[in-house]
Amino acid sequence: MKTSHPDDTFHYNNGEAFCEKMRLSTIAEKVGTPAYVYSYQTLEQSCRNFQAAFSGYPTAIYFAVKSNNNLTLLKKITGFGLGADVVSVGELEKCLKAGLSPSRIIFSGVGKRQDELSRAIE
Repeated sequence: MKTSHPDDTFHYNNGEAFCEKMRLSTIAEKVGTPAYVYSYQTLEQSCRNFQAAFSGYPTAIYFAVKSNNNLTLLKKITGFGLGADVVSVGELEKCLKAGLSPSRIIFSGVGKRQDELSRAIE
C-alpha cells in the first residue's frame, strides 16, 4: 500500500521508505547512518521550476553554496544551468572543482581579506 502521492520522490511503499526507486534501508546498509540522501528528480525539478518562474525576466539564478557545499550536488546544479553565490575561498574552490565557470560565480559577503579578494579576481 502506497501512502504518499505517486509523484513524490521520497515515499513509502508497503511500509518501506524510498527515495525514487531506491530503498532507504539499502542506502543505510551500504553507507551507514546518519546519511544525507538527495533526490536527483526533486533537485532537477526544483531548478527547472525556478528557471520557468523567472523565464520572462532577465534573471540569473545563483545557488547559495553556504546552504550545501556537497561537490556532487554542486556538479548537478551547475549542469542545470545555475550559478553559485559563495562567501569564502573554500566555497569558491569547490565550485571551480565542480566545473562551474568563474563567470557564473558571485563572491559576496563582508570582511574579505586581501588574499581572498586576489584569489577571487584570479
